Amino acid sequence: MIRVVTLACLFAASPALAEEVDCATAMAQQELNICAEMDWQAADKDLNAVYKTVLAAMKDMDAVLPPELQGAEDALRTAQRAWIDYRDAQCETAGFPMRGGAAEPLLVYGCLRQVTENRTAELLALLDY
Repeated sequence: MIRVVTLACLFAASPALAEEVDCATAMAQQELNICAEMDWQAADKDLNAVYKTVLAAMKDMDAVLPPELQGAEDALRTAQRAWIDYRDAQCETAGFPMRGGAAEPLLVYGCLRQVTENRTAELLALLDY
């Protein structure tokens, strides 16, 4: 199975071109793909920051529990690894309606952004307890 990360590498635009794109007015497919990738990268950056915060909270939670009840930190790490596998497979699947076409990256990156934003919200909800 081709991983989304591999697809992302295939679709990656040159950094110089990305700097020239005005996503507010983008109309060409390549520009739309670049903007979608940048949106996903921003969502991924947010996710990583929230994950670190939640991981620290889980570690703190473990610290006050008796040893036989600890495991919050490990459970979160396991869940995040499983989520990454889910994200990659889900977004690879999302690209199939345009498989091999110029719009495939737009579908894949759009999926990556949405799924990542959803996961960020899930992680933030863990802080509500």
